[in-house]
Amino acid sequence: MPIDPIQLTKQLVDIESTTYCEGPAGAFLYEYLTDQRYAVERTRVAQPDHSCTPGAGNGDRFNVYAALPGVTPDVVLSTHMDTVPPYFGCTEDDEFLYGRGSCDAKGIIAAQVAAADRLREAGVKVGLLFVVGEERDSAGAAVANLHPKGSKFLINGEPTDNRLALASKGALRVELRAKGKMAHSAYPELGDSAIDKLIAALHDILAMPLPVEPDLGESGASTLNIGLIEGGRAPNVIADKAEAHILIRLVGPADETKQNIIKTVGDRADVTFSLELPFVRMRKVGNLPTMVAKFTTDIPSLTNWGEPFLLGPGSIHVAHTPNEKISKKELHEAVDLYTDLAVSLVS
Repeated sequence: MPIDPIQLTKQLVDIESTTYCEGPAGAFLYEYLTDQRYAVERTRVAQPDHSCTPGAGNGDRFNVYAALPGVTPDVVLSTHMDTVPPYFGCTEDDEFLYGRGSCDAKGIIAAQVAAADRLREAGVKVGLLFVVGEERDSAGAAVANLHPKGSKFLINGEPTDNRLALASKGALRVELRAKGKMAHSAYPELGDSAIDKLIAALHDILAMPLPVEPDLGESGASTLNIGLIEGGRAPNVIADKAEAHILIRLVGPADETKQNIIKTVGDRADVTFSLELPFVRMRKVGNLPTMVAKFTTDIPSLTNWGEPFLLGPGSIHVAHTPNEKISKKELHEAVDLYTDLAVSLVS
């Protein structure tokens, strides 16, 4: 009996698997794919240092890889098991499935499993790779890249509205930590405000020019988001510490931007680059509609798995929101698209 991507999506969404807590989703997929006659492997991915990573877990987490016994795949379908918080389970109406991960990326997992079922019946040598940690640092993809299976092509799944991506932006995560000296706020001259230093540095960073790729149209501009600021002790205390976390979505190489940030900040704060994923260009195939992904993916961390392609059902505009959803019709269309793309590549 063919795999029902709607039912499989509902089962997956009902399993909580926020980043660092992906173990139950991995265990479900291990058993499910084993029942589908695949040879299934689990590859452990370590939890991060709790002292440096708020929200880090304590449980087992692992990537899941599946292929028919003894088969070296020509094409591998891949996406991630982890989701952003907060978790909420699956609901549905006639048109949509709702819930955390429905489009990013558990519906994609279901569509890829259903497509792989068709592909192996058609004699295509196909593998499935589902990884952890994509939403934070691509830790699962980095581990998977140490254990490639000889595939020629990698079809990665993210919400692209079932359009083939011609490029995806890189990511540069920047952490600024300023130090100061505590004093009574009535006598600011006796202290040295870390918050003042940080605010001034952030003001100057926001004024920095960022790389642009004109041939990508409106998607060709780099963007910067200051996502986290914290510091200080109390309103009546001069702040002795403050920090900010920034994420830049980059087109082009990161080196010049990194040097500009270091020069702009100067001695006002310590600068750490905690994540760097490069900008990626990909090729057009056939008559598939195309787009440029303004987000980054696991593709830069899966370089040993073959030529990359990026395609998936669902809209990135509802991913990471309280209204996350995926169209049932689009899920079924994705099964066809993954199947057709894989066949065209291996042919």
